[in-house]
Amino acid sequence: MVIFLLMTRILTTTIIGLLMTSLVLSSSAWALGQDPSMDTKTPIKHVVVIFQENISYDHYFGTYPHAVANFTAKHNTPMSNNFLEHPNLLKNNPNLALPFLLTKKQAITCDEDHDYLAEQRAYDGGLLDKFVQETGNGEVDNGVVNCLPGNNGNLTMGYYDGSTVTGLWNIAQNFAMSDNSYDTMFGPSTPGALNLISGQTFGATEDAVGGGSAISDADGAYDDCSSSASPTIAMSGENIGNVLNAKGITWGWFQGGFTPTTPWDGNPAHKAVCGEKTPRMATDNALVTAYSAHHEPFQYYASTANPHHLPPMSDSMIGKTDQANHQYDLSAFWTAVKTGNLPAVTFLKAPRAEDAHPSNSDPLDEQVFIANVTNTLENSKYWPSTAEVILYDDSDGWYDHVMPPIVNHSNDPVNDFAPTCGGHPAGLGGADDRCGHGPRQPLLVVSPYAKSDYISHKATDLTSPLKFIEENWGTGGIPNTLGQKSFDSLAGSLDDMFDFGNHGSTPKVCLDPMNGTIVNPAGGVCPTVS
Repeated sequence: MVIFLLMTRILTTTIIGLLMTSLVLSSSAWALGQDPSMDTKTPIKHVVVIFQENISYDHYFGTYPHAVANFTAKHNTPMSNNFLEHPNLLKNNPNLALPFLLTKKQAITCDEDHDYLAEQRAYDGGLLDKFVQETGNGEVDNGVVNCLPGNNGNLTMGYYDGSTVTGLWNIAQNFAMSDNSYDTMFGPSTPGALNLISGQTFGATEDAVGGGSAISDADGAYDDCSSSASPTIAMSGENIGNVLNAKGITWGWFQGGFTPTTPWDGNPAHKAVCGEKTPRMATDNALVTAYSAHHEPFQYYASTANPHHLPPMSDSMIGKTDQANHQYDLSAFWTAVKTGNLPAVTFLKAPRAEDAHPSNSDPLDEQVFIANVTNTLENSKYWPSTAEVILYDDSDGWYDHVMPPIVNHSNDPVNDFAPTCGGHPAGLGGADDRCGHGPRQPLLVVSPYAKSDYISHKATDLTSPLKFIEENWGTGGIPNTLGQKSFDSLAGSLDDMFDFGNHGSTPKVCLDPMNGTIVNPAGGVCPTVS
């Protein structure tokens, strides 16, 4: 018995010692730099958000999965909430013009009116009958697109199908798409971009409205390349970059044209100049200025800005804090993938020629960008643990037949249209001019964990990727230092679009960047073009 008790005591002491050693080793590993970016709730270790421009859901997917030519859907592909489920909308639409198909020859179009108030008026409190008068800014006559000086044009009713938006339709066929996703609020690009990273447009200074919410496309106050011809916006409070920094999680925003053509010379009185131009290679090869300051949301916050557009100190610092402050040229993304330095959280902004924004871009040139990014990730070591999310900053005012759910009200008599948004007390935090959700827009998830050929009907918005990032890395959410609540508190989850029980078995799909078709290259390496 004495021997037994002695052996038991020795065994117990040994086990405790091993446990203590294990804890010490774990703590030491953390102290020696074990990457917290790898500590995730799901198998997803890398989120890549492709943030494109100015597309409503019906404008790209109004007849999905049926196209007039050159696209054949898989058998039993689910129908989405579109025109074909409501055929009267094609023949007896309440607007002044009927929806009509745009072809590849009409890929380059005018920019429609998509201001905060104009969009509210177009939806007309749920009647959805004022798009031509309120957001229309061009017309199609005898197949020719004409841009008009002012509103009242039928072009806003135009839509594409899979014979033009081929790449995105093939992504939807093989991965997951939502037909119930919305702009966080009504309005143009800047509010959309700010909501993507903070769920918040309140806290704006200088060019602000109402109670201090940003609704315009004024450029960021902390950006050398902002336009000197108009006011700028500075944002207070926190964004997802601050939250990720606090957790030691790598991240970065990568944007076309961010590298200056004239670098900052160190003189406080001088500024960098962003003058790079890139071609619309899929259409007319026209050169388009690559960088847009009001598309770069982190440049509105002093804490996350890189005012002089400085490069990272080295490739190994991409995603980490140095003079670039997590703001990079798009070229740094390709470098990061190639050199093994891809951050845990990546935001990608195409050069303006490829961002889908009408007048400077188009569906065909956007397809080149999305295919290049998707194929590059599928070719990389990161693919088995990556989720790529494709979504849009606003709808451009293009017609969509679904009234967005108004989850947050505003009661600004100047900037709110009472049947749609006004007539109710302000919502989150009591701040006006944050009415939403705004128009319905595409949202797609590409991942080995994405459900295949799946359409989610769960409501989401621009802050849903923000919510996924917060939950996946356990950041605890956006700190509301302003006392104003972020839209991420209302965001729907992206989880319905994933199947984390499939062990990452959804196969990759290689796209031809120039025509969006699926290719099966020798050796399994997906093609890219420069």
